[in-house]
Amino acid sequence: MRTDFKIPHTFTIVFSIIVVCALLTWIIPGGEFDRQTVNVDGHERSVVVENSYHHVDKQPQTWQICTSFFKGFERTSSIIVFILMIGGAFWIMNETNAINRGIYLFLNRTQKMQEHKFFRAVGVNNLLIIAIMIMFSLFGSVFGMSEETIAFIVIFVPLAISMGYDSIVGVLMCYVAAHVGFAGAMLNPFTIGIAQGLSGLPTFSGLGYRFFCWIILTIIAIVFTLLYARWVKKNPTKSIMYELDQYWRDKTSVEDIDQSVVKSSALTWVVYGVIAAILVYCAFAMPKTTIALGNGSSEIVLFPIIAVIYILLGFFATRKSVHHFILVLLLLTIVTLVTGVLGYDWYVMEIAGLFFAMGIAAGFAFNLKLDKIIRLFLDGCKDIMVAALVVGLAGGIIVILEDGKIIDTILYAISQGMGNAGRIGTTGIMYVVQNLLNLIIPSGSAKAALTIPMMAEWSDIMGVSRQLTVLAFQFGDGFTNMLTPTSGVLIGVLGVARIPYAKWFKFIWKFLLGLIILGFILLLPPLFVAFAGF
Repeated sequence: MRTDFKIPHTFTIVFSIIVVCALLTWIIPGGEFDRQTVNVDGHERSVVVENSYHHVDKQPQTWQICTSFFKGFERTSSIIVFILMIGGAFWIMNETNAINRGIYLFLNRTQKMQEHKFFRAVGVNNLLIIAIMIMFSLFGSVFGMSEETIAFIVIFVPLAISMGYDSIVGVLMCYVAAHVGFAGAMLNPFTIGIAQGLSGLPTFSGLGYRFFCWIILTIIAIVFTLLYARWVKKNPTKSIMYELDQYWRDKTSVEDIDQSVVKSSALTWVVYGVIAAILVYCAFAMPKTTIALGNGSSEIVLFPIIAVIYILLGFFATRKSVHHFILVLLLLTIVTLVTGVLGYDWYVMEIAGLFFAMGIAAGFAFNLKLDKIIRLFLDGCKDIMVAALVVGLAGGIIVILEDGKIIDTILYAISQGMGNAGRIGTTGIMYVVQNLLNLIIPSGSAKAALTIPMMAEWSDIMGVSRQLTVLAFQFGDGFTNMLTPTSGVLIGVLGVARIPYAKWFKFIWKFLLGLIILGFILLLPPLFVAFAGF
């Protein structure tokens, strides 16, 4: 009798990986490298000391399988809290119905644009997908956008569903675009900056060829997304997410969207005025924002510009309806996020606080009582709790490997097995190693500190430029981030989008395999052509 195979829950898959890793700690010998602290671009980094590997006593993991969940929570606590705060903030936002109204108005506008021959021939939806993906790819390439994409999932997944696609298209538009840009980065300080510093190379050198790689990778990602989106549009039931996406369809159904116009209350104007006053204060207190891109920096009058635009745009939006004002508030939040990341080194704590403030402001603007806002926030945290729990559990994978003392043993065994493979073989081996290591060490900065000091020396012996070693690390660090269950960002994104890990793996693995092959092809030209910086 034939029985249908049921895809395991993401929690089950991740826990099974933890068990396997615990078993490996009984098989693989314990070992460690000595480490030293070095200064890289003003930041202290712990790096491996060359030829310092030594055996240590085995640390087989048994009941630690259970405690790894706790330690995983500690390790990924910032992402977990970030997810909970984002979920709570957007639950308040959803209560106002502003996002759904915005999507409805946007779809109406796109339908009118289809009346023009150009937009009808090209497709308004296609242009939108291209524009969004280029923007997020640039964000990933320039300042290493990663965790920030979690906040955008709750915007782009409903938008993709409303456009007739599935939740996967929404993830492709922002998360995958950002990580393709991350892999083909030009100025990413978290990967290129650290790796080049550890290699003794000028920071952000070799920009020309990296820019070429970014263009190629971004085009491939956009084409793939457009083809998949068109395939889903023709027959949505063929999507592997069709049944599970019913959750999003119920929330974004155009027929069910309340079309009534809610006029702004006195409290809406108060919220508008308070935010305007805050922005005016910021404009005087921080008239110029220093934006650092690569080795250069520019002072831009950002907050005064943001304040003027908000005051004008917010005024007319508030006069129109409370929904329009809340959409302006969402736009202000996104602009402030980018400003904070580029100009003030914001990370998940500041971004979570920003969206939390957005949720509270939206609630008051909609004339909700404080008690109601708090209850909505808690409901949002409950709704997103499973995603947060899975992120914590995924962090336990790395905990088991580290506590079991086998990560360094695996790295040492790989480095010893490299041998004399020639320049092409050496480049390929370094690239494969970085891809494999990324499955268990998704942190780019941590992996750079672990591998670059050794591989830079080894590349000198084999006649491969250190710049190419950094490029191999960069590609290897970027692509498999979109697949490894040890990545808290990936698990968080899938949790918010309500895409089971098994379904995501089934969808993405062929595309990632193509990217990995393309990455190796892009590593070959610098072996034979003297590109600037290589």
